[in-house]
Amino acid sequence: MGRTVKLTATVTSQNGGLYCARCVQVEVAGEGRTVDDALDRLRVALEEYFQRKPLPSIPSEPPIVVPIEVRLPR
Repeated sequence: MGRTVKLTATVTSQNGGLYCARCVQVEVAGEGRTVDDALDRLRVALEEYFQRKPLPSIPSEPPIVVPIEVRLPR
């Protein structure tokens, strides 16, 4: 069995009642009908991703995840 690493995921609700879980450190996502389902699918997608790609450098402190507002053109 391989080692375990902690990554950060964000989960957002999508149109159609689905949730999308995205990994902050790499561009990998999973979708599901519940938050847990989306996270489970993300976990599987990440495990498959890391079978092909090396683990990137992960900072010792987790990222700070915050909402941000931006002004859009009219």
